Amino acid sequence: QVQLVESGGGLVQAGGSLRLSCAASGRAVSSYTMGWFRQAPGKEREFVATISWSSAITYYADSVKGRFTISWENAKNTMYLQLNTLKPEDTALYYCAADPSTSAYEMRVTGRADYWGQGTQVTVSS
Repeated sequence: QVQLVESGGGLVQAGGSLRLSCAASGRAVSSYTMGWFRQAPGKEREFVATISWSSAITYYADSVKGRFTISWENAKNTMYLQLNTLKPEDTALYYCAADPSTSAYEMRVTGRADYWGQGTQVTVSS
């Protein structure tokens, strides 16, 4: 069983920055594909970024490319999402996800994962 706990969300002005964390616990979690997704009110959950277990491969949604950076710290079993140059349209509940058998590309395309966190709220004011 894998548990994922997000933190780091908050209220920030447009143009500001935040760093989200996803602490992962469980057997062999360092070999999992990890990802970030978000869901705004009244909208479907959408892909933000994924990272392979080796951290060698990353994917980003076009809407966040160049502004967000996904990373994984093996020593802490923690995934991060650095959010820079935030926009009001980035406001959403951000979820982290983990899966032992899917690739970073597949998680990006399908939006499916075996494990999900509870979410952390990001609110960007204009």
